[in-house]
Amino acid sequence: MSEFEQVAALISLSMGVAWASGLNLYAAMLVLGFAGSTGNMDLPPGLQVLQDPMVMMAAGLMYGVEFFADKTPGVDTAWDSLHTFIRIPAGALLAAGSVGDITPALQVAAGVLGGSLTTVTHAAKASSRVLINTSPEPFTNWGASIGEDVAVFAGLWTALNHPVLFLVLLALFILLLIWMLPKLWRGAMLVLRKLGQWLGVVDKSSPAAEVGTDDPVAKLQRLQELKQSGALTEEEFEIAKARVLGTGVKPEAGPAEGG
Repeated sequence: MSEFEQVAALISLSMGVAWASGLNLYAAMLVLGFAGSTGNMDLPPGLQVLQDPMVMMAAGLMYGVEFFADKTPGVDTAWDSLHTFIRIPAGALLAAGSVGDITPALQVAAGVLGGSLTTVTHAAKASSRVLINTSPEPFTNWGASIGEDVAVFAGLWTALNHPVLFLVLLALFILLLIWMLPKLWRGAMLVLRKLGQWLGVVDKSSPAAEVGTDDPVAKLQRLQELKQSGALTEEEFEIAKARVLGTGVKPEAGPAEGG
């Protein structure tokens, strides 16, 4: 194997496990553990613990729990929220462990980059699930979850067997995330705010009222930006605009009274 191929394989493995951890950490652990225990792959020293039977049993159990939790509307969002504190550090550790003990600096660099990649992948998954949950039927959740599981298995297989191809696809994925993640995040925040209003824990007009300035013109410009981004509905925009202008909210005109 040439030096270029070795470097590509090293980067592909470290970033592959980080990317996969953001989608399904336990599936990623199972794939690596199975590959190492069956002799299909020589895991780096930092990842050899994954092929231990106890670790594989624990990962398999948690994968089974996630398999069903991830396909239940509402439960998947709660599961993703909890795993914000699990997937991201685990992804960073797996990325750092995948480079072996070449140098401590390389391990730290791999951990930082891997943790960042896990973070954005997890954020895209979690925010897209919030939007999907606006649909009451469960089929979109099943489709999204199964698609993510397939992506993890296929992505790691590609990272292990065709590292250059995986790195090209990963670069395209990152470019897609740069374009898509702000839109997903705004949509998810809008859904969560609507849910808070429905539960009565969020004042309907409070987000529009707090625009961070006392200048009426700047407030109106900010409100227009929130409306265009989808953070405010037309009704909320008009209410907030009336507050800024000090005109109040005019009631809808009723039928003219006779006499």
